[in-house]
Amino acid sequence: MTHRKIVIVTGLSGSGKSTAAHTLEDIGFFCVDNLPVDLLPKLLELTDSGGTELKRLALVIDLRQRKFFPRYSSILDSLESRGAPLEILFLEAREEVLVRRYSETRRQHPLALTGNLLDGITREREDLREIRDRAHWIIDTSNLTVHQLKEEVRKIFANFRSDVLKIVINSFGYGKGLPMESDIVFDVRFLPNPYFVEKLKSKDGRDAEVSEWVLSNETAKDFVARLEEMLAFLLPLYMREGKQYLTISIGCTGGRHRSVVVAEHISRLLMQNPHASVEVRHRELSG
Repeated sequence: MTHRKIVIVTGLSGSGKSTAAHTLEDIGFFCVDNLPVDLLPKLLELTDSGGTELKRLALVIDLRQRKFFPRYSSILDSLESRGAPLEILFLEAREEVLVRRYSETRRQHPLALTGNLLDGITREREDLREIRDRAHWIIDTSNLTVHQLKEEVRKIFANFRSDVLKIVINSFGYGKGLPMESDIVFDVRFLPNPYFVEKLKSKDGRDAEVSEWVLSNETAKDFVARLEEMLAFLLPLYMREGKQYLTISIGCTGGRHRSVVVAEHISRLLMQNPHASVEVRHRELSG
């Protein structure tokens, strides 16, 4: 096969696959939607000698083609063994978000044949578990607007540099659940909590006074020093392995103070690495 880039877009119904496919089309991919997976080898064979406009392919494959889907794993294995440069982009969202989206559009879920939407979502998540496990990129769209999802897809696939590790550092609160896209999670609830300091309670971890209060603690100093050492050890190994996208999530109870302080501190450190592209997000401060 000639050199090209092939992206398979898949994931849960209602998670934004159409938006992702349209974004890939906008940045130069030739997109095919609802392709039966059995036809994928034939499509690649037909386009192998095509023009340069077919060197960047995006294929939307999901459970709308239920009779073909069980064979996807063996077909993808066969293509990869032949050197096909496949990358899988998997989109998902929390159940309550998917329910709201379907309620707003009044569409029927493809697996909710009896009308029970939650049962359909649960069944689809289970059926897609294997392809999710082999995905190169996983995006949880629960808290993303359409514009933010487009930007995420562009960051991954537009002007791609293989020598740069894209790092997203999330702060979050355990009370609202673990970010599903996390690769590495650090729990910083053991650090002293500024929430119980009256003058700091209403502020967040981006405030210099809060940051100084948290990082002045001896345990915090020891922790961030060890965390810096660990990341300095791990990142070159991830890059050598060919990992292209890394999500580091840092959580505390409410996601407003300690996790934000540590996320900001680590992001400033990693931004000094010329082989890393760093973005910091504060989930509980975005609303």
